[in-house]
Amino acid sequence: MQKGKPAKKYSQAGRLHRIIRMLEVRRGLTLDELAEECDVDRRTIHRDLKAVEEAGYTLTSEWQEGKKCYSFLTKSRHLPPITFTLNQLMSLYLLRSLGVYLAGTPFQGEIEEVFHSINSVLPDRYVAHLERIARVSLPVLHGARDYNAAAAYMGELQRALLHQFRVQLSYAKKGLHATEEYLLDPYTLVFHKGGVYLLGYAHNRGGMRLFALERVRGVEVTRQRFELPEKYAPEEHFDSAFGLVSDRKMNVVVRFSPEVAHAIRERIWRPGQKLESDGEGYLRLEFQAAGEMELVSWILSYGAHAEVLEPPELRREVKRQVREMRQFYRNKDKKQELKGR
Repeated sequence: MQKGKPAKKYSQAGRLHRIIRMLEVRRGLTLDELAEECDVDRRTIHRDLKAVEEAGYTLTSEWQEGKKCYSFLTKSRHLPPITFTLNQLMSLYLLRSLGVYLAGTPFQGEIEEVFHSINSVLPDRYVAHLERIARVSLPVLHGARDYNAAAAYMGELQRALLHQFRVQLSYAKKGLHATEEYLLDPYTLVFHKGGVYLLGYAHNRGGMRLFALERVRGVEVTRQRFELPEKYAPEEHFDSAFGLVSDRKMNVVVRFSPEVAHAIRERIWRPGQKLESDGEGYLRLEFQAAGEMELVSWILSYGAHAEVLEPPELRREVKRQVREMRQFYRNKDKKQELKGR
């Protein structure tokens, strides 16, 4: 408290009211600023902020000039009215169709609730028009994720993500019924190839980990808050990855046949990629990426139309898998022949 400044004596209810009013009118206050304004210590302010959240206000924090500042996600318990142009609504309805990838999760139901709220305030002619617009996009599912086993835990996971609470996470091992336990700071939800993943810091593993949501088998939200690292940027975790795996980065060169060259040319596979055609219609694609198994899977999906030129170890791995596949089918065919005799 500053010298000569009259002391403020507030009950907890009075402090909470004052904290709410300050955060509504000022963008970003530090713990020290709040403590000074209310004439209490930082620990008391921590408890007060928790009580404010329990009253229905959503707090968010960000680093400003090396200090953590708190503010409200919105200025009240509910989102303020939002207006959209007709073109913006059309774009939202086009995005709505992607919700089918989230079937079995709370996210799909919440997306539908958003559009129910929008429809409730629109004139009937607009609703009919937008529903027609929504049908111009059709997601075709292939290998959709089954979230039924994890759906019961996703509400708690949402709460932990929004309020930055540490969690105890039970996670199914790959291909096994057993689970592993993680003490986790959940940072970010990642959407990749129709699946949702959770990126966070696992304390008992001492590093960042990625979890497929369909394999979550339990979430216990602790009362311990965590802070995002000051310079945390989730996209940097996948900066070198061809997909989700960030292991050894390599310079990849693949030669594609004329039959598929047009499909390769029309897409951006990696930032900084280089494309070069020869006189016979073959296309040479070069880029840098990590994630050997994801690269192998992608290359094999083009069959005989893709040839790995570099690096040698990636070429060897593709050849090994092709050789084993060939042997596998030969053995199967021989067994079928023997059965037919």
